[in-house]
Amino acid sequence: MLTRHSVLTGALFLAVFGLQLATVDQIHLPFGGFSIFLIFVLSWSALSSPEVGAVAGFFAGFLLDIAPTASGPIGEWTLILTIVGFGIAFLRYGDDSLRTNPLSLVVMVAFSVVVSMSAFLLLTLLLGSELGNAKQAAKTILGNGLWTLAIAPFVLPIASRLHRAVFETREIA
Repeated sequence: MLTRHSVLTGALFLAVFGLQLATVDQIHLPFGGFSIFLIFVLSWSALSSPEVGAVAGFFAGFLLDIAPTASGPIGEWTLILTIVGFGIAFLRYGDDSLRTNPLSLVVMVAFSVVVSMSAFLLLTLLLGSELGNAKQAAKTILGNGLWTLAIAPFVLPIASRLHRAVFETREIA
């Protein structure tokens, strides 16, 4: 059963990643735009157990690391999304008030996107890579968070239905 969940989750992540690269990355929005892939992955992690959130973050981070647009060493996004995926799942998994409130999920996903991008910026600086203007980087991170707040309510129902379809199986007696 675990293989079925993993294969379906991987296929969904690949499809959303392809959508991100083919369409969303081609649109130039003010303040840096958004990442539908990060929104989807972090929503998926928040809907899952902490272990599944960490594995989902690992796979998503690996995809971002090997993307044609990736800059920096392989493993940066993998490390960050593994930690953030586990963290968002852990925070949401144990608290029933957060699990039942869709607005809290939107805010948590937007906050997690900002934390992920900030951690990527910090890790990139620690590894000695050049990123350019700090003001532009801060504007992009903040803009991504605001765009995520606007886009997440449309992505979350889709992610929730797909998550339910993958992880809730019906047994025939």
